[in-house]
Amino acid sequence: MTESVKITGVEETLAKLEQKFSKRKLAMVENQALTVAGRYMAVTVKKAVQGYADTGATVKEVTDTKPRMVGGKRTLKVGWEGDGSKQRWRLVHLNEFGYTRFGRTYAPRGLGKIQGAYNAGSVGAMALQAKQLRKLVE
Repeated sequence: MTESVKITGVEETLAKLEQKFSKRKLAMVENQALTVAGRYMAVTVKKAVQGYADTGATVKEVTDTKPRMVGGKRTLKVGWEGDGSKQRWRLVHLNEFGYTRFGRTYAPRGLGKIQGAYNAGSVGAMALQAKQLRKLVE
């Protein structure tokens, strides 16, 4: 799926953490905060997808990656396994954006649900991540 959730660190808090910890320890701390925020986003997406779930395979295949460096920032992605047994990421795209077949446009029940979950959940995920980082500053 091309849409992904990218959660990055809070600059001010990270500057204070850099003064307190070594670079290696700071990377571990950032990874922990990103992992917590990633799990939160995965749960948010799962709840959004449950509204149109049939067999539950789409909900079960929602995953979050391990935090890694991308473009000089630590990020992680929440989405669907490309190699999952059911390969639901193909269906998710159709449910999220709709499709046209034989000249007729279809708008499934899940139209825009994931984008709405992303918009609603990203604020909470950032707050959760910032809270985790601030625990270490104090």
